[in-house]
Amino acid sequence: MFTILDPMDAPAESELEEKRSRFIGNCCHIRSAEEVAAFVAAMRERHPKARHIAYAAMWGEREAIQSERMSDDGEPSGTAGKPILDCIRQQDLIDCVITVTRYFGGILLGSGGLIRAYSSAASSAVQHSSIAELTPCREYRFALTYPQLDICKRLVADHQGDFKVLEYSDHVEVQATIPFSRDTSFQERMIQSFNAQVVLRESGQVNMPVTVSTRVA
Repeated sequence: MFTILDPMDAPAESELEEKRSRFIGNCCHIRSAEEVAAFVAAMRERHPKARHIAYAAMWGEREAIQSERMSDDGEPSGTAGKPILDCIRQQDLIDCVITVTRYFGGILLGSGGLIRAYSSAASSAVQHSSIAELTPCREYRFALTYPQLDICKRLVADHQGDFKVLEYSDHVEVQATIPFSRDTSFQERMIQSFNAQVVLRESGQVNMPVTVSTRVA
């Protein structure tokens, strides 16, 4: 499963023309229905003279129930929002929204032409975006002494994980996110490196973007 990394204030964009109509595709990372609505509203402000701004979005944890939204925005039913949503599904994407803005060129495209145009515009926007592969990870929270901090950072990096300092006090409270595939090795290395003095507390399971690529058409 993959996600789009481009933020709401700097979405990926591409454009194509079909029988004098312009189709502008934009996509970005989102995590909620509120963010979907905010992004669509921002596109409407950017393109006040556009005839249609159709969109689709999908978000949610991999193992949980995923939420989705779509809109044809005045195009014939099933010719705009659904092709965009199909693009999201076919690309195995999550936590993203794709909008396709249409400036009408005066020539009717018919249902088949609209489906192809909206699908192509959505796919092109994704191809111009920054993509991250989501990997299932285990999240740990634990306490370190200050001399242990740099050693632990290197261990987490060696296991392709993410390391965050949560709090500094007489000790350092940290969080480490480790891919499932490297979790056993990480636990063993932590025991070896700190003589079993550091107690790992599992705090949850998350999907983390670990392999990033930029795909440009």
